[in-house]
Amino acid sequence: MKIHKLDASACDEVQDQLAALLLDAVSNGASVGFLAGLDPADARGYWLDVRAAVAQGSRVLLAAAHDGTVVGTVQLDLCQKANGRHRAELQKMMVHSRVRRRGIGGVLLRAAEAEARELRRGLLFLDTEAGSGAEHLYQGFGYTRAGELPDYACTPDGAWRPTAIYYKSLFAPEAA
Repeated sequence: MKIHKLDASACDEVQDQLAALLLDAVSNGASVGFLAGLDPADARGYWLDVRAAVAQGSRVLLAAAHDGTVVGTVQLDLCQKANGRHRAELQKMMVHSRVRRRGIGGVLLRAAEAEARELRRGLLFLDTEAGSGAEHLYQGFGYTRAGELPDYACTPDGAWRPTAIYYKSLFAPEAA
């Protein structure tokens, strides 16, 4: 397995694989912002929006590939506000259902942290479905649970679930 930082051109090359990953995540119950029955065209449209953010420089997209196929992704959404250039939000960590529980999520997380350090983004934060297995992953990698928001989002099957908010300080911010 290899981790790749995808630029806009690379996003174009693997667009179908990214769409398939998102469709797999949603069909297997991942609460990543979409409901069951996600249309493949909408999945491709989502990745086109990510591609635009990558091209603009406001998002970093990391992909785990095995045998030339994308099997996982994570994104760093880089705060663009003048008082927030020290932070980034981890978004849409996805690992294909056929390769879960093999450490790919942890490898993606470490790669995202390394990228954040390189970009001088010392504060990472994220939200994840409260009570999900992802909470164990984030806690195991030193993320602190800051709280929970009730009825935050629907799971793909339409059930309202709370979200847990996590953060991790990689290093102290420099004075402004």
